[in-house]
Amino acid sequence: MNETGFNELRLDARIAELLPLRRTPAGVPIAACGLAHESKQVEAGAPRDVSVELQAVAVGELASVLASASPGMKIRVTGFLAAKSLRSRTPVLHLSKIEFLEGTENGFQAQVQVQEKG
Repeated sequence: MNETGFNELRLDARIAELLPLRRTPAGVPIAACGLAHESKQVEAGAPRDVSVELQAVAVGELASVLASASPGMKIRVTGFLAAKSLRSRTPVLHLSKIEFLEGTENGFQAQVQVQEKG
């Protein structure tokens, strides 16, 4: 892989929307979702309430993990940002790791990371 710059985002979020699992023409599974994040951050020494929503996508093995989640679940994700398409430069978070943060509330806790082969 030819790295030309750093592009990694880690975010704690709630799954706001979960689209049905689909497959590419080559049969690769893809799951898409909307993520909602809210937190308190410090900017220029002053506290600030932050909220943002963004689209995310999981491809391959990680897609079935995301597809098994439910709207409202709290997750910690890691991934990289890429444009939605050649025509739309809107950023989409491409997930490489998903950690479910619900464990203590409903008995389910998991962390999944899919390594690139190569």
